[in-house]
Amino acid sequence: MRIPFHLLTASLCATVLLLLLLLAPASEGCGPGRGYGKRRPPKKLIPLAYKQFSPNVAEKTLGASGRPEGKITRNSERFKELTPNYNTDIIFKDEEDTGADRLMTQRCKDKLNSLAISVMNMWPGVKLRVTEGWDEDGHHSEDSLHYEGRAVDITTSDRDRNKYAMLARLAVEAGFDWVYYQSKAHIHCSVKSEHSVAAKTGGCFPGDAQVTLSGGVTKRMQDLRPGDHVLASSTTDGHGPLIYSPVSSFLDYQPNVTKTFCRIGTDTGLIITVTAAHLIFVTDCTGGLTEPTTRGTREDTPLGAKSREAGVRTVFASEVRPGQCVLTSHGKAGSRASLSVVTFVEEQGGTGLYAPLTQHGSIVVNGVLASCYAAVDNHHLAHWVLTPLRFFYSLMGRSEPQSHGLHWYPRLLQRLGKTLLGAGHFHPWGTEQGHR
Repeated sequence: MRIPFHLLTASLCATVLLLLLLLAPASEGCGPGRGYGKRRPPKKLIPLAYKQFSPNVAEKTLGASGRPEGKITRNSERFKELTPNYNTDIIFKDEEDTGADRLMTQRCKDKLNSLAISVMNMWPGVKLRVTEGWDEDGHHSEDSLHYEGRAVDITTSDRDRNKYAMLARLAVEAGFDWVYYQSKAHIHCSVKSEHSVAAKTGGCFPGDAQVTLSGGVTKRMQDLRPGDHVLASSTTDGHGPLIYSPVSSFLDYQPNVTKTFCRIGTDTGLIITVTAAHLIFVTDCTGGLTEPTTRGTREDTPLGAKSREAGVRTVFASEVRPGQCVLTSHGKAGSRASLSVVTFVEEQGGTGLYAPLTQHGSIVVNGVLASCYAAVDNHHLAHWVLTPLRFFYSLMGRSEPQSHGLHWYPRLLQRLGKTLLGAGHFHPWGTEQGHR
């Protein structure tokens, strides 16, 4: 007997409200995974050491502020990308007396304004000071992000160098994409380009990504439909045997969109392409699990007790690093995922945004095990709050994807989640409609 659609919808909405009520006290106390009613202790801020940078990758790489896009001059078309910062809580040195130090991208401006508040809270009576912003005079290296308004050099208004290590940490907390305790005289901070942020947010696979269906046949992501059974992990932690899990629906479905993806390659030749905010299962490859060898010449190490000790977890695709291991499979249902060493992470353009939701919350894409979820940093929490949606579609037996765009349910959860959990649990490159 089929349940009427309006009753299913009402049931789903009621379940969502119940979940939100359950989540609210946890978030008000100390967030997911902790007891109700407890207050989260203040986060301990550790100052950066001299010459330390965060994140611990080169500034102009995917995991930091990204590649330069070319100098911006007052006469160039891109000059309109710069916006002046007249925040009275920030002192601009402006030694050229041209206002250049006040010009920056909107992203840089937002992070700088946030940092200004943190500085005043940390040291009452002290303000943030910018010694160098946009550079139009050629005072930096050829590919410096100062030429694009994406970098600032900062101090405190009292020029107390004893504060600079903590100032660097505050800049990291304010959301700058790369922070460097570069000199005893200043801290260097930079951000991703506006184009890069818009392109890289998201939690989807491109249309030409391959999944494995029951029977061992492969299918392109763009041809996948609800009701298909795809290779996935039988457990939410990735440790269980691989099974064929039914596709419930699509959390995002945009066939004609062109985006920038993270392309993650392994020593066994398997390569997964996915947007930056998507969750990937990784481990640090400790405990003698695997050793990098020539591509295609080794058998993957089965995922067993040692790998659990190594700490299999999910991280954003933008946080995957060479030398880590991802969970992979060349086999069929009944086998277990193996470990392959990541050899490179690079950017690549692609067409289509597809985010299939399976009943088990994971999916093997191009031979690599990935979560079905994105944007939020907790795979288990995402799987739990999407339980009503999976249940809804298991009853409906839907045969076609929903209309193009981000599904209304995860969109609602993202908006409420940022209020309940705080922005710190979400991908730092942001989320927006159609981008998870």
